[in-house]
Amino acid sequence: MTALLLLVALQVPQLPDSSGWGVHVLAIARAPDSAIWVGTYGQGIFVLRQGVGRGEWERIRSSSDTSKHSISWDFVHAFGFGPRGEIWYGTVGNGWGLSTDGGKTWRNWEFRQLGPEWQYVAPNGIVTRGDTTYIATADGVKVTWDDGQTWRVITDSLGATTAKDSVWGRIENQYVLDIASRDPAIGLRHLRGFASSLNGGRTWRELGFGNVCDLSRSCPSPLGLYLSLTRAGEIARTIVEPGIVIPDSSCKHPRLRRATARIPLDAEHALYGSQDGVVVRAESDDMVFYGCRAPTDDALPLVGGGRLRHTWFRRPIALTDQPYIDQTYRFGSTMGGNFQPHQGVEFNNPDGTPVHAIGAGVVVHAGPAEQGALTVAIRHDRRLSVTPGRRPGVSRADRVPADPGAMPRGGSYYLFSVYYHNSTLLVHVGDRVKAGDVIALVGNTGRATNDHLHLELHASPFDSTRLIVDPAVRYPPYNTNPELWIAPLPGTGIVAGQVWDSAGKPVGQARIYGLVKPEPQETPFSFIETYGPRNHPDPVYREHFAISDVPPGEYVLGVEIAGRRVFRRVKVEVGKLTWVELRPER
Repeated sequence: MTALLLLVALQVPQLPDSSGWGVHVLAIARAPDSAIWVGTYGQGIFVLRQGVGRGEWERIRSSSDTSKHSISWDFVHAFGFGPRGEIWYGTVGNGWGLSTDGGKTWRNWEFRQLGPEWQYVAPNGIVTRGDTTYIATADGVKVTWDDGQTWRVITDSLGATTAKDSVWGRIENQYVLDIASRDPAIGLRHLRGFASSLNGGRTWRELGFGNVCDLSRSCPSPLGLYLSLTRAGEIARTIVEPGIVIPDSSCKHPRLRRATARIPLDAEHALYGSQDGVVVRAESDDMVFYGCRAPTDDALPLVGGGRLRHTWFRRPIALTDQPYIDQTYRFGSTMGGNFQPHQGVEFNNPDGTPVHAIGAGVVVHAGPAEQGALTVAIRHDRRLSVTPGRRPGVSRADRVPADPGAMPRGGSYYLFSVYYHNSTLLVHVGDRVKAGDVIALVGNTGRATNDHLHLELHASPFDSTRLIVDPAVRYPPYNTNPELWIAPLPGTGIVAGQVWDSAGKPVGQARIYGLVKPEPQETPFSFIETYGPRNHPDPVYREHFAISDVPPGEYVLGVEIAGRRVFRRVKVEVGKLTWVELRPER
């Protein structure tokens, strides 16, 4: 039987799509009763209770009314099932929860119960073994054998000093990326390599990366990756291979995504979830995506890359730690309307990770800032000069229409970088620092929901620290997108541009779909948001959005403007910036 016929035979209904751009599936799992559970990016949980081939999708969403006992967050990318009908789920940024009545009501462990740690559950990061549940997070592993009445933790040496629960076992690094179980072994991947345990997590054998480099964070692969184990606790390699596209005339979204979740059916077949939100059937290594790509892909003109204008600075987190920018809450993002517009970018890292100065300069602030966050601010030696009347954009700059009302008048800008939420500050006001100097250690002080560094970049016409760091000011007046100032990761490029309506006005908080960002998997990428009134464009680019660390390749970007869909085809090149303008066709 062909893969297509196998897919049709399954008769799995399409997921309900309220956005019109597809449902971004983060996790998919089959319960012991054969029900299929699907976790999504921002749209909650979908359940097909009658098993493969029958029934309709039921939707479970979060609610601010705690009396409803709903799930805590609609960004779900992990499931686990216990022997007595327990159903566990894990989220991107707000802990996890448990249901013992088939998903009707939930008990949640979120910020109110966990505090400013343990919020980021690893993708597919819940493992159950008998009555014991392991929940892998960016702060270690939580373990319970009484459905959460009591907890133990598996963490590193630093995490053990601050853990509120008893330490069950110790691993080399608490930032867990994957976890798997095959009786009697438990295996996991963290920022320093792999570890396995044969006694339930009490003691661990650290394996490093060794010959399984294709599964490590240090050499990421564009394919889907899954950690599996031998019974002896050795790491086995499991990779989801790319497949073919089966057109579907009902598709409304312009993107084909890699698989992000997997349900084994038997030795040769599996169901997968993708960022198109469709259910996928695989035969051996041949994968079939039941989805579509935009029918006008080949007809759209291709926009290529151009030179970078001022990527003068390095990353504040070393490449040997966790150097990826959080993809769910970028500069200007509201995470789909769930949060206030973001004023910087996040680097999620364990408590105590070194924070590095992104460039040379003088420390102008070192101490508490907003809500007590331990903060460092640096005024950099380098300044930015803008020529009056320079047009925005990089690629095809001379042909991109300017925005006269928003054009800079020219002049010189002081550049400041600001580093929030540290646990320890290692510099003082007046200190001179070089690029790469360690200035602080990552923490969660102030208004933080996890261990991370919040980085801001300000381009100010005034040499005034008060305009940059003021505990009473929530939205600083001269912040810009740090992703346009920091060099992109090796082997990647940057995409930036503008979104206009038919009257020539910028479209705020528009969602731009179509880019594929495989890393970091623990904060999955779904769409770009254009800036609202609380965020400011770069003095040179005058962009409405920007995103860095994009793998090279061709993409079709899509956005909805006043009910009309606009598509552009772009080519991302290594070390270049691709400029794209989206507006309704005349």
